[in-house]
Amino acid sequence: MISFPLAAAVPTAPNIDWAGLSPLLVLLGGAIIALIVGLAGPRAIRTQVVPLISLATFGAAIAAVISLWGQSIVLIEGALQLDPLTLILMLVICGGGVVATLLAWRDQAAEEIAHGEFFSLMLLGSAGMFVLVASRDLVTTFVGLELLSLPLYILCAARVREERSLESGLKYLIIGSVGSATVLYGFALLYGATGQTGYNAIAAAIEASNLASDPLFLTGVAMCTVGFAFKASLAPFHQWTPDVYEGAPTPVTAFMSVATKAAAFGAIIRLFDVAVRPAVDAWQPIWVAIALITMVVGNVGALRQESMKRMLAYSSIAQAGYILVGFVLVTDLGVQAICAYLVLYSLGNLAAFTVVIARERETAEGDKISAMRGLGTERPVLAVVMTMAMLSLAGIPATAGFMGKLRLVEAAAAGDYAWLVAVLVVLSVISLAYYLPVVATIWRGETQPGTDAASGVPVLAGGAPEADAATGRAGWELTLVGVVLAAAVLVFGIIPQPVFNLVADAARGLGLS
Repeated sequence: MISFPLAAAVPTAPNIDWAGLSPLLVLLGGAIIALIVGLAGPRAIRTQVVPLISLATFGAAIAAVISLWGQSIVLIEGALQLDPLTLILMLVICGGGVVATLLAWRDQAAEEIAHGEFFSLMLLGSAGMFVLVASRDLVTTFVGLELLSLPLYILCAARVREERSLESGLKYLIIGSVGSATVLYGFALLYGATGQTGYNAIAAAIEASNLASDPLFLTGVAMCTVGFAFKASLAPFHQWTPDVYEGAPTPVTAFMSVATKAAAFGAIIRLFDVAVRPAVDAWQPIWVAIALITMVVGNVGALRQESMKRMLAYSSIAQAGYILVGFVLVTDLGVQAICAYLVLYSLGNLAAFTVVIARERETAEGDKISAMRGLGTERPVLAVVMTMAMLSLAGIPATAGFMGKLRLVEAAAAGDYAWLVAVLVVLSVISLAYYLPVVATIWRGETQPGTDAASGVPVLAGGAPEADAATGRAGWELTLVGVVLAAAVLVFGIIPQPVFNLVADAARGLGLS
Protein backbone atom coordinates (compact mmCIF):
# COMPACT_ATOMS: atom_id res chain seq x y z
CA MET A 1 0.00 0.00 0.00
CA ILE A 2 1.37 3.39 -0.99
CA SER A 3 1.48 5.97 1.77
CA PHE A 4 1.51 9.72 1.33
CA PRO A 5 3.17 11.19 4.43
CA LEU A 6 2.84 14.79 3.20
CA ALA A 7 -0.89 14.38 2.66
CA ALA A 8 -1.30 12.80 6.08
CA ALA A 9 0.61 15.58 7.83
CA VAL A 10 -1.55 17.95 9.85
CA PRO A 11 -0.43 21.58 9.62
CA THR A 12 0.32 23.27 12.92
CA ALA A 13 -2.41 25.70 13.93
CA PRO A 14 -1.24 29.29 14.40
CA ASN A 15 -0.92 30.57 17.93
CA ILE A 16 -3.59 33.22 18.43
CA ASP A 17 -3.55 35.69 21.32
CA TRP A 18 -7.27 36.30 21.76
CA ALA A 19 -6.71 39.05 24.34
CA GLY A 20 -4.55 40.96 21.86
CA LEU A 21 -7.28 40.64 19.24
CA SER A 22 -9.99 41.82 21.63
CA PRO A 23 -10.50 45.27 20.01
CA LEU A 24 -11.05 43.60 16.64
CA LEU A 25 -13.34 40.93 18.08
CA VAL A 26 -15.40 43.53 19.93
CA LEU A 27 -15.93 45.57 16.74
CA LEU A 28 -16.85 42.53 14.66
CA GLY A 29 -19.18 41.19 17.36
CA GLY A 30 -20.86 44.57 17.78
CA ALA A 31 -21.37 44.84 14.01
CA ILE A 32 -23.17 41.49 13.94
CA ILE A 33 -25.34 42.34 16.96
CA ALA A 34 -26.28 45.76 15.51
CA LEU A 35 -27.23 44.17 12.21
CA ILE A 36 -29.42 41.52 13.84
CA VAL A 37 -31.12 43.92 16.26
CA GLY A 38 -31.71 46.32 13.37
CA LEU A 39 -33.99 43.72 11.79
CA ALA A 40 -36.38 44.02 14.73
CA GLY A 41 -39.83 45.30 13.88
CA PRO A 42 -40.50 48.11 16.39
CA ARG A 43 -39.19 51.46 15.19
CA ALA A 44 -38.03 52.44 18.70
CA ILE A 45 -35.61 49.51 18.75
CA ARG A 46 -34.18 50.38 15.35
CA THR A 47 -33.81 54.10 16.00
CA GLN A 48 -32.72 54.03 19.65
CA VAL A 49 -31.30 50.64 20.59
CA VAL A 50 -29.12 50.13 17.50
CA PRO A 51 -27.21 53.44 17.96
CA LEU A 52 -26.77 52.54 21.64
CA ILE A 53 -25.27 49.20 20.58
CA SER A 54 -22.86 51.06 18.30
CA LEU A 55 -21.88 53.41 21.12
CA ALA A 56 -21.42 50.50 23.52
CA THR A 57 -19.29 48.64 20.98
CA PHE A 58 -16.97 51.57 20.38
CA GLY A 59 -16.79 52.12 24.14
CA ALA A 60 -15.92 48.46 24.71
CA ALA A 61 -13.27 48.64 22.00
CA ILE A 62 -11.74 51.68 23.69
CA ALA A 63 -11.77 49.80 27.00
CA ALA A 64 -10.04 46.85 25.33
CA VAL A 65 -7.37 49.18 23.91
CA ILE A 66 -6.77 50.74 27.33
CA SER A 67 -6.50 47.29 28.95
CA LEU A 68 -3.71 46.44 26.49
CA TRP A 69 -1.87 49.73 26.94
CA GLY A 70 1.91 49.52 27.04
CA GLN A 71 2.06 46.02 25.57
CA SER A 72 3.77 44.97 22.36
CA ILE A 73 2.35 41.71 21.04
CA VAL A 74 2.86 39.92 17.73
CA LEU A 75 -0.45 38.39 16.66
CA ILE A 76 -1.37 35.50 14.32
CA GLU A 77 2.13 34.31 13.48
CA GLY A 78 3.44 37.79 12.77
CA ALA A 79 0.58 38.98 10.56
CA LEU A 80 -0.43 41.72 13.01
CA GLN A 81 1.36 43.68 15.70
CA LEU A 82 -0.30 45.22 18.71
CA ASP A 83 2.05 48.01 19.80
CA PRO A 84 1.73 51.63 20.98
CA LEU A 85 1.21 52.90 17.41
CA THR A 86 -1.72 50.52 16.89
CA LEU A 87 -3.28 51.39 20.24
CA ILE A 88 -2.97 55.17 19.81
CA LEU A 89 -4.48 55.13 16.33
CA MET A 90 -7.29 52.85 17.50
CA LEU A 91 -8.15 55.41 20.19
CA VAL A 92 -8.47 58.03 17.44
CA ILE A 93 -10.53 55.70 15.24
CA CYS A 94 -12.89 54.53 17.99
CA GLY A 95 -13.19 58.07 19.38
CA GLY A 96 -14.18 59.22 15.91
CA GLY A 97 -16.66 56.34 15.79
CA VAL A 98 -18.29 57.45 19.04
CA VAL A 99 -18.72 61.00 17.74
CA ALA A 100 -19.94 59.82 14.32
CA THR A 101 -22.53 57.56 15.99
CA LEU A 102 -23.91 60.48 17.98
CA LEU A 103 -23.95 62.68 14.88
CA ALA A 104 -25.79 60.00 12.88
CA TRP A 105 -28.32 59.21 15.63
CA ARG A 106 -31.14 61.22 14.00
CA ASP A 107 -29.63 61.45 10.54
CA GLN A 108 -31.79 60.66 7.56
CA ALA A 109 -29.05 58.46 6.05
CA ALA A 110 -29.41 55.89 8.82
CA GLU A 111 -33.17 55.92 8.24
CA GLU A 112 -32.92 55.39 4.50
CA ILE A 113 -30.62 52.35 4.41
CA ALA A 114 -31.84 51.08 7.82
CA HIS A 115 -30.18 51.72 11.15
CA GLY A 116 -28.86 48.18 11.55
CA GLU A 117 -27.02 48.26 8.24
CA PHE A 118 -25.72 51.82 8.74
CA PHE A 119 -24.13 51.32 12.15
CA SER A 120 -23.02 47.78 11.35
CA LEU A 121 -21.10 49.09 8.33
CA MET A 122 -19.47 51.77 10.47
CA LEU A 123 -18.29 49.13 12.93
CA LEU A 124 -17.05 46.85 10.14
CA GLY A 125 -15.09 49.73 8.63
CA SER A 126 -13.50 50.37 12.03
CA ALA A 127 -12.56 46.68 12.26
CA GLY A 128 -10.83 47.01 8.89
CA MET A 129 -8.95 50.02 10.23
CA PHE A 130 -7.66 47.92 13.11
CA VAL A 131 -6.34 45.29 10.70
CA LEU A 132 -4.75 47.99 8.55
CA VAL A 133 -2.91 49.86 11.31
CA ALA A 134 -1.77 46.64 13.02
CA SER A 135 -0.67 44.83 9.86
CA ARG A 136 2.97 43.90 9.34
CA ASP A 137 2.43 41.75 6.27
CA LEU A 138 1.46 42.63 2.69
CA VAL A 139 -1.46 40.18 2.64
CA THR A 140 -3.08 41.37 5.87
CA THR A 141 -2.51 45.00 4.87
CA PHE A 142 -4.57 44.50 1.73
CA VAL A 143 -7.26 42.61 3.65
CA GLY A 144 -7.50 45.51 6.11
CA LEU A 145 -7.59 48.03 3.25
CA GLU A 146 -10.55 46.30 1.62
CA LEU A 147 -12.40 45.67 4.89
CA LEU A 148 -12.05 49.41 5.57
CA SER A 149 -13.05 50.56 2.09
CA LEU A 150 -16.06 48.43 1.19
CA PRO A 151 -18.32 49.61 4.07
CA LEU A 152 -17.38 53.25 3.38
CA TYR A 153 -18.38 52.95 -0.29
CA ILE A 154 -21.88 52.00 0.86
CA LEU A 155 -22.05 54.57 3.66
CA CYS A 156 -21.19 57.39 1.25
CA ALA A 157 -24.25 56.45 -0.83
CA ALA A 158 -26.50 55.95 2.20
CA ARG A 159 -28.83 58.83 1.23
CA VAL A 160 -30.31 56.66 -1.51
CA ARG A 161 -32.91 59.27 -2.48
CA GLU A 162 -30.29 61.96 -3.08
CA GLU A 163 -28.41 62.13 -6.35
CA ARG A 164 -25.38 63.75 -4.68
CA SER A 165 -25.01 60.91 -2.19
CA LEU A 166 -25.27 58.22 -4.87
CA GLU A 167 -22.75 60.10 -6.98
CA SER A 168 -20.44 60.34 -3.96
CA GLY A 169 -20.61 56.61 -3.35
CA LEU A 170 -19.99 55.81 -7.02
CA LYS A 171 -17.01 58.17 -7.26
CA TYR A 172 -15.50 56.81 -4.09
CA LEU A 173 -16.02 53.25 -5.33
CA ILE A 174 -14.31 53.92 -8.66
CA ILE A 175 -11.40 55.95 -7.30
CA GLY A 176 -11.02 53.72 -4.26
CA SER A 177 -10.91 50.64 -6.47
CA VAL A 178 -8.21 52.24 -8.59
CA GLY A 179 -6.23 53.02 -5.46
CA SER A 180 -6.65 49.50 -4.09
CA ALA A 181 -5.64 47.95 -7.41
CA THR A 182 -2.55 50.16 -7.54
CA VAL A 183 -1.57 49.14 -4.01
CA LEU A 184 -2.13 45.46 -4.82
CA TYR A 185 0.01 45.68 -7.95
CA GLY A 186 2.73 47.40 -5.94
CA PHE A 187 2.57 44.65 -3.33
CA ALA A 188 2.92 42.03 -6.08
CA LEU A 189 6.05 43.75 -7.37
CA LEU A 190 7.51 44.01 -3.86
CA TYR A 191 6.91 40.30 -3.38
CA GLY A 192 8.42 39.57 -6.78
CA ALA A 193 11.55 41.56 -5.94
CA THR A 194 12.07 40.29 -2.39
CA GLY A 195 10.26 36.94 -2.27
CA GLN A 196 8.74 37.95 1.09
CA THR A 197 5.42 39.31 2.38
CA GLY A 198 6.36 40.06 6.00
CA TYR A 199 7.58 43.61 6.57
CA ASN A 200 10.68 42.66 8.57
CA ALA A 201 11.52 39.94 6.05
CA ILE A 202 11.17 42.42 3.18
CA ALA A 203 13.54 44.85 4.92
CA ALA A 204 16.07 42.05 5.49
CA ALA A 205 15.85 40.97 1.84
CA ILE A 206 16.43 44.53 0.62
CA GLU A 207 19.61 44.80 2.67
CA ALA A 208 20.86 41.28 1.89
CA SER A 209 20.38 41.56 -1.90
CA ASN A 210 21.03 45.31 -2.23
CA LEU A 211 17.63 45.91 -3.86
CA ALA A 212 17.46 49.63 -3.14
CA SER A 213 18.27 50.36 -6.79
CA ASP A 214 16.50 47.37 -8.34
CA PRO A 215 13.98 48.53 -11.03
CA LEU A 216 11.36 45.93 -10.08
CA PHE A 217 11.56 46.88 -6.41
CA LEU A 218 11.47 50.64 -7.10
CA THR A 219 8.46 50.23 -9.37
CA GLY A 220 6.66 48.40 -6.56
CA VAL A 221 7.51 51.19 -4.12
CA ALA A 222 6.23 53.78 -6.62
CA MET A 223 2.95 51.91 -7.09
CA CYS A 224 2.46 51.64 -3.32
CA THR A 225 3.16 55.36 -2.95
CA VAL A 226 0.53 56.27 -5.54
CA GLY A 227 -2.04 53.83 -4.13
CA PHE A 228 -1.72 55.04 -0.55
CA ALA A 229 -1.69 58.66 -1.73
CA PHE A 230 -5.14 58.00 -3.23
CA LYS A 231 -6.36 56.50 0.04
CA ALA A 232 -4.97 59.29 2.23
CA SER A 233 -6.25 62.14 -0.04
CA LEU A 234 -2.78 63.38 -0.92
CA ALA A 235 -2.22 65.68 -3.90
CA PRO A 236 -2.07 65.23 -6.81
CA PHE A 237 -4.27 62.17 -6.15
CA HIS A 238 -6.87 64.10 -4.15
CA GLN A 239 -9.43 65.00 -6.83
CA TRP A 240 -12.12 62.68 -5.46
CA THR A 241 -12.05 64.08 -1.95
CA PRO A 242 -14.10 67.33 -2.24
CA ASP A 243 -16.87 65.67 -4.27
CA VAL A 244 -17.11 62.64 -1.99
CA TYR A 245 -16.99 64.73 1.20
CA GLU A 246 -19.71 67.06 -0.12
CA GLY A 247 -22.06 64.34 -1.35
CA ALA A 248 -21.74 61.81 1.47
CA PRO A 249 -23.96 62.07 4.57
CA THR A 250 -22.21 64.53 6.86
CA PRO A 251 -21.75 62.07 9.80
CA VAL A 252 -20.01 59.71 7.36
CA THR A 253 -17.84 62.56 6.09
CA ALA A 254 -16.87 63.44 9.66
CA PHE A 255 -15.96 59.81 10.38
CA MET A 256 -13.90 59.48 7.20
CA SER A 257 -12.05 62.75 7.79
CA VAL A 258 -10.66 61.44 11.07
CA ALA A 259 -10.70 57.65 11.19
CA THR A 260 -9.75 56.92 7.58
CA LYS A 261 -6.90 59.39 7.74
CA ALA A 262 -5.53 57.81 10.92
CA ALA A 263 -5.76 54.31 9.42
CA ALA A 264 -4.13 55.34 6.13
CA PHE A 265 -1.19 57.03 7.82
CA GLY A 266 -0.77 54.08 10.16
CA ALA A 267 -0.40 51.81 7.13
CA ILE A 268 1.98 54.22 5.41
CA ILE A 269 4.19 54.45 8.49
CA ARG A 270 4.42 50.67 8.85
CA LEU A 271 5.10 49.96 5.19
CA PHE A 272 7.67 52.67 4.54
CA ASP A 273 9.30 53.05 7.95
CA VAL A 274 9.66 49.28 8.43
CA ALA A 275 9.40 47.22 5.24
CA VAL A 276 11.16 49.51 2.75
CA ARG A 277 13.14 51.62 5.18
CA PRO A 278 16.52 50.33 3.84
CA ALA A 279 15.66 52.15 0.58
CA VAL A 280 14.75 55.39 2.35
CA ASP A 281 17.03 57.48 0.11
CA ALA A 282 15.00 56.36 -2.91
CA TRP A 283 11.49 57.10 -1.64
CA GLN A 284 11.97 59.94 0.84
CA PRO A 285 12.36 62.73 -1.80
CA ILE A 286 9.13 61.60 -3.47
CA TRP A 287 7.19 61.91 -0.23
CA VAL A 288 8.73 65.33 0.44
CA ALA A 289 7.46 66.49 -2.95
CA ILE A 290 3.99 65.04 -2.23
CA ALA A 291 3.94 66.83 1.13
CA LEU A 292 4.71 70.16 -0.52
CA ILE A 293 2.15 69.72 -3.29
CA THR A 294 -0.50 68.55 -0.81
CA MET A 295 -0.05 71.51 1.51
CA VAL A 296 -0.24 73.98 -1.39
CA VAL A 297 -3.21 72.35 -3.15
CA GLY A 298 -5.18 71.92 0.07
CA ASN A 299 -4.80 75.51 1.21
CA VAL A 300 -5.28 77.11 -2.20
CA GLY A 301 -8.22 74.86 -3.05
CA ALA A 302 -10.06 75.81 0.14
CA LEU A 303 -10.10 79.49 -0.82
CA ARG A 304 -13.41 80.85 -2.11
CA GLN A 305 -15.34 77.63 -1.46
CA GLU A 306 -19.05 78.20 -0.76
CA SER A 307 -19.70 74.78 0.79
CA MET A 308 -18.48 74.09 4.30
CA LYS A 309 -17.99 70.41 3.48
CA ARG A 310 -15.90 71.18 0.39
CA MET A 311 -13.89 73.70 2.36
CA LEU A 312 -13.29 71.16 5.12
CA ALA A 313 -12.37 68.58 2.45
CA TYR A 314 -9.61 70.83 1.12
CA SER A 315 -8.66 71.64 4.70
CA SER A 316 -8.35 67.89 5.33
CA ILE A 317 -6.03 67.62 2.32
CA ALA A 318 -3.87 70.43 3.70
CA GLN A 319 -3.79 68.77 7.12
CA ALA A 320 -2.64 65.54 5.46
CA GLY A 321 0.23 67.50 3.95
CA TYR A 322 1.20 68.76 7.40
CA ILE A 323 1.18 65.19 8.71
CA LEU A 324 3.55 64.15 5.92
CA VAL A 325 6.08 66.62 7.30
CA GLY A 326 6.39 64.32 10.32
CA PHE A 327 6.44 61.18 8.17
CA VAL A 328 9.34 62.20 5.91
CA LEU A 329 11.61 62.60 8.93
CA VAL A 330 11.73 58.80 9.49
CA THR A 331 12.45 59.33 13.20
CA ASP A 332 10.81 58.47 16.52
CA LEU A 333 10.05 62.16 17.07
CA GLY A 334 8.38 62.34 13.67
CA VAL A 335 6.03 59.44 14.45
CA GLN A 336 5.21 60.93 17.85
CA ALA A 337 4.40 64.26 16.17
CA ILE A 338 2.11 62.51 13.67
CA CYS A 339 0.16 60.73 16.41
CA ALA A 340 -0.14 63.88 18.51
CA TYR A 341 -1.33 65.85 15.50
CA LEU A 342 -3.94 63.24 14.59
CA VAL A 343 -5.34 63.34 18.13
CA LEU A 344 -5.38 67.14 18.40
CA TYR A 345 -6.53 67.80 14.82
CA SER A 346 -9.44 65.39 15.22
CA LEU A 347 -10.98 67.47 18.00
CA GLY A 348 -11.40 70.64 15.95
CA ASN A 349 -12.37 68.80 12.79
CA LEU A 350 -15.15 66.80 14.44
CA ALA A 351 -16.39 69.92 16.24
CA ALA A 352 -16.70 71.72 12.90
CA PHE A 353 -18.70 68.89 11.34
CA THR A 354 -20.98 68.83 14.39
CA VAL A 355 -22.06 72.42 13.75
CA VAL A 356 -22.37 71.81 9.99
CA ILE A 357 -24.81 68.97 10.69
CA ALA A 358 -26.80 71.16 13.08
CA ARG A 359 -27.17 73.89 10.46
CA GLU A 360 -28.08 71.38 7.76
CA ARG A 361 -30.98 70.28 9.96
CA GLU A 362 -32.05 73.78 10.97
CA THR A 363 -31.73 75.86 7.83
CA ALA A 364 -32.70 75.69 4.18
CA GLU A 365 -29.14 76.40 3.02
CA GLY A 366 -27.65 72.99 3.77
CA ASP A 367 -23.88 72.97 4.16
CA LYS A 368 -23.24 76.40 2.63
CA ILE A 369 -21.01 78.77 4.54
CA SER A 370 -23.84 81.31 4.39
CA ALA A 371 -25.84 78.96 6.64
CA MET A 372 -23.53 80.05 9.46
CA ARG A 373 -24.74 83.64 9.21
CA GLY A 374 -26.43 84.76 12.38
CA LEU A 375 -25.39 81.65 14.31
CA GLY A 376 -23.93 83.82 17.08
CA THR A 377 -27.35 85.36 17.67
CA GLU A 378 -29.52 82.27 17.27
CA ARG A 379 -27.32 79.52 18.70
CA PRO A 380 -24.48 81.14 20.70
CA VAL A 381 -23.28 77.79 22.08
CA LEU A 382 -22.86 76.30 18.61
CA ALA A 383 -21.31 79.59 17.46
CA VAL A 384 -18.60 79.25 20.11
CA VAL A 385 -18.06 75.61 19.12
CA MET A 386 -17.55 76.48 15.45
CA THR A 387 -15.33 79.43 16.35
CA MET A 388 -13.07 77.21 18.44
CA ALA A 389 -13.01 74.61 15.66
CA MET A 390 -11.96 77.14 13.01
CA LEU A 391 -9.31 78.68 15.24
CA SER A 392 -7.92 75.23 16.06
CA LEU A 393 -7.78 74.13 12.42
CA ALA A 394 -6.07 77.42 11.59
CA GLY A 395 -3.47 76.78 14.29
CA ILE A 396 -4.19 79.81 16.47
CA PRO A 397 -2.30 79.75 19.83
CA ALA A 398 -4.09 78.34 22.88
CA THR A 399 -5.93 75.79 20.73
CA ALA A 400 -5.25 72.09 20.23
CA GLY A 401 -4.47 72.59 16.53
CA PHE A 402 -1.67 75.02 17.37
CA MET A 403 -0.02 72.55 19.72
CA GLY A 404 -0.26 69.83 17.08
CA LYS A 405 1.46 72.00 14.49
CA LEU A 406 4.04 73.10 17.04
CA ARG A 407 4.92 69.47 17.66
CA LEU A 408 5.38 68.90 13.92
CA VAL A 409 7.55 72.02 13.69
CA GLU A 410 9.75 70.84 16.55
CA ALA A 411 10.19 67.41 14.97
CA ALA A 412 11.00 68.84 11.53
CA ALA A 413 13.47 71.36 12.95
CA ALA A 414 15.24 68.60 14.87
CA GLY A 415 15.42 66.57 11.66
CA ASP A 416 17.14 69.31 9.63
CA TYR A 417 14.00 70.16 7.66
CA ALA A 418 13.77 73.81 8.69
CA TRP A 419 12.91 74.83 5.12
CA LEU A 420 9.88 72.52 5.21
CA VAL A 421 8.87 74.16 8.48
CA ALA A 422 8.96 77.55 6.75
CA VAL A 423 6.61 76.28 4.04
CA LEU A 424 4.23 74.85 6.65
CA VAL A 425 4.14 78.15 8.55
CA VAL A 426 3.53 80.26 5.42
CA LEU A 427 0.72 78.01 4.24
CA SER A 428 -0.81 78.00 7.72
CA VAL A 429 -0.99 81.79 7.51
CA ILE A 430 -2.69 81.49 4.11
CA SER A 431 -5.25 79.17 5.67
CA LEU A 432 -6.51 82.10 7.77
CA ALA A 433 -8.04 83.44 4.55
CA TYR A 434 -10.67 80.70 4.56
CA TYR A 435 -11.02 79.89 8.27
CA LEU A 436 -11.50 83.41 9.61
CA PRO A 437 -14.27 84.40 7.14
CA VAL A 438 -16.34 81.56 8.61
CA VAL A 439 -15.84 83.04 12.08
CA ALA A 440 -16.84 86.48 10.77
CA THR A 441 -19.97 85.03 9.18
CA ILE A 442 -20.94 83.32 12.41
CA TRP A 443 -20.93 86.49 14.45
CA ARG A 444 -22.80 88.67 11.98
CA GLY A 445 -26.19 89.55 13.36
CA GLU A 446 -28.30 88.84 10.29
CA THR A 447 -30.46 85.72 10.14
CA GLN A 448 -29.78 83.50 7.15
CA PRO A 449 -32.40 83.75 4.37
CA GLY A 450 -35.27 81.30 4.45
CA THR A 451 -35.10 80.63 8.18
CA ASP A 452 -37.47 81.47 10.97
CA ALA A 453 -35.28 83.37 13.43
CA ALA A 454 -37.39 82.35 16.39
CA SER A 455 -37.23 78.62 15.87
CA GLY A 456 -34.31 78.14 13.50
CA VAL A 457 -36.57 75.96 11.31
CA PRO A 458 -36.32 76.50 7.54
CA VAL A 459 -39.47 78.29 6.42
CA LEU A 460 -39.48 76.65 3.01
CA ALA A 461 -38.40 73.23 4.15
CA GLY A 462 -40.57 73.07 7.25
CA GLY A 463 -37.75 71.77 9.38
CA ALA A 464 -35.51 68.77 8.94
CA PRO A 465 -36.85 65.31 9.79
CA GLU A 466 -33.85 64.80 12.06
CA ALA A 467 -34.71 67.84 14.18
CA ASP A 468 -35.86 67.52 17.76
CA ALA A 469 -39.64 67.31 17.60
CA ALA A 470 -40.14 69.37 20.74
CA THR A 471 -37.95 72.33 19.87
CA GLY A 472 -37.76 72.25 16.10
CA ARG A 473 -33.99 72.23 16.38
CA ALA A 474 -31.22 69.73 15.91
CA GLY A 475 -31.00 67.11 18.63
CA TRP A 476 -29.46 67.80 22.03
CA GLU A 477 -26.69 65.30 21.30
CA LEU A 478 -25.16 67.64 18.70
CA THR A 479 -24.85 70.46 21.22
CA LEU A 480 -23.39 68.08 23.81
CA VAL A 481 -20.82 66.67 21.40
CA GLY A 482 -19.89 70.13 20.18
CA VAL A 483 -19.40 71.53 23.68
CA VAL A 484 -17.24 68.58 24.76
CA LEU A 485 -15.06 68.81 21.65
CA ALA A 486 -14.70 72.61 21.92
CA ALA A 487 -13.72 72.27 25.57
CA ALA A 488 -11.13 69.65 24.62
CA VAL A 489 -9.76 71.98 21.93
CA LEU A 490 -9.23 74.67 24.55
CA VAL A 491 -7.96 72.42 27.34
CA PHE A 492 -5.39 70.60 25.20
CA GLY A 493 -4.41 73.88 23.59
CA ILE A 494 -3.37 75.17 27.01
CA ILE A 495 -2.30 71.87 28.64
CA PRO A 496 -1.14 69.57 25.81
CA GLN A 497 1.19 67.46 27.93
CA PRO A 498 -1.32 64.60 28.48
CA VAL A 499 -1.50 64.08 24.71
CA PHE A 500 2.28 64.28 24.36
CA ASN A 501 2.66 61.72 27.15
CA LEU A 502 0.07 59.51 25.44
CA VAL A 503 2.12 59.36 22.21
CA ALA A 504 5.56 59.26 23.80
CA ASP A 505 6.06 55.57 22.94
CA ALA A 506 4.30 55.67 19.56
CA ALA A 507 7.38 54.61 17.60
CA ARG A 508 8.44 51.83 19.97
CA GLY A 509 8.77 48.65 17.94
CA LEU A 510 9.32 50.38 14.59
CA GLY A 511 13.09 50.40 14.96
CA LEU A 512 13.56 54.07 14.09
CA SER A 513 16.20 56.37 15.51
